[in-house]
Amino acid sequence: MRRRFFQICLLATGLLMTFLACGSYAASGDSSPITVVIDAGHGGFDRGGIPGQRVSEKDMTLDVARRLKSVLTASGYRVVMTRDSDVFVPLGTRCSIANSNRNAIFVSVHFNSATRGGASGIETYFYSRDSLALASAIHHYVVGGAPSGSRGVRRRGYFVLRRTNIPAVLVECGFLTNPTEAGYAQNASYRQKLAEEIAAGVRSRGSVASSFSTTRVATDETIPLQPYMDQTRVTQSKKSRSKRSARKSSRHKKKTSSKPAEMEARVASSDREG
Repeated sequence: MRRRFFQICLLATGLLMTFLACGSYAASGDSSPITVVIDAGHGGFDRGGIPGQRVSEKDMTLDVARRLKSVLTASGYRVVMTRDSDVFVPLGTRCSIANSNRNAIFVSVHFNSATRGGASGIETYFYSRDSLALASAIHHYVVGGAPSGSRGVRRRGYFVLRRTNIPAVLVECGFLTNPTEAGYAQNASYRQKLAEEIAAGVRSRGSVASSFSTTRVATDETIPLQPYMDQTRVTQSKKSRSKRSARKSSRHKKKTSSKPAEMEARVASSDREG
C-alpha cells in the first residue's frame, strides 16, 4: 500500500513538471534563440569613408561588430557574422548570408563620413516597415549612450536593407571625418559602449510601441516608435540635378583617371555602401 502511494506521488510530480515545462515553452513561443546576423561594413580593399579619411572605417566597424557578437552571445543569441576579418564581402553575399537564416534579424554596423568636418551625430537606417521597430530600439539606445547627437531614423533603400528578407537596420555610429567623433571611435571603451547599446536595442526591440497605440507592451520600459525621414522619396528636380552632377563628374574622371583606376572605381561603387 505504501509503495503504491509513493508511485502515485512520483507520477503526480512528473505530470506537474511536464505541465510547467509546457507552460514555459508556450510563454516563450519558439524556444530556439533568435539569430542576429552582424554585418561589419566594408573590409579588404574597401576601406570605407571618403578619400583622404584618416581613420579607416572598415577597422572600426569590424571591432564594434566583434564586440557586439560577444555581448549578444553572452545573452544567449545565436550570432552569424558576414565577415570576421579584414576581407571584402560583396553586398549580395552579405544579403544571402542574412536570408539563409530563419528567425533572424540583420544589423549592419557603419561609421559616417562627410566632406564637412563639422558633420556629426548618429543615424539609423531601415527600409521595410517591419524593420522600423528594430531601428527605433537600436537608435534609442545608441543615442542615449553616446555623447553625439541624434540625426534621426531614416528610411532609405540601401542594398543590404532592400535585399534582405528579415528585419534589417544599418546604424551609422558617428562621423569619422569629425575630429571629436573620430577620437571617440578610436577609444576601445567607447567601441565597447556602442556594442552594448546596439545589443540593448536588439534585446528591447519588442518593447517599441507607438505613442498613439492603445495597447502597451508589458515591459519595464516602453520605447517610443521613432519618427523617421523617408529618403526614398526624391523629387524629380533633385533627380535631374543628381544626374547632371553625375555626368559632369564622370566626364571629369575620364579626363584625369587611368583605365585600371576606372575599373577599380566601378567595382567599388557597385559593392560599397554606407
